[in-house]
Amino acid sequence: MSASTIERIQNNPKFHEMVRTKSSFSWSLSIAMLAIYCGFILIVAFKKELFGTPIGPDTVITWGIPVGVGIILSAFILTGIYVRRANREFDQLTREIVEEAQQ
Repeated sequence: MSASTIERIQNNPKFHEMVRTKSSFSWSLSIAMLAIYCGFILIVAFKKELFGTPIGPDTVITWGIPVGVGIILSAFILTGIYVRRANREFDQLTREIVEEAQQ
């Protein structure tokens, strides 16, 4: 890609809007994951008996196991949400911006 094409891309208002939208969306998902993880750590630090409580009267599985699995799954879900939006919206915008710059 030539320097003039790159410059036209960087000056395109669609590019600036896409960067702003993508950045905002990425930060939102990052903050959500950070809140989930920090919440887990804070509960472990200050209310550890909560995750040490058995799920039922006859089980050896405590609440810590499903909550831990839930945290891992939330990371996969948030990643899936980002990938889905990136594939549907951001990739299309990128193609449009590059095509406009190459004309």
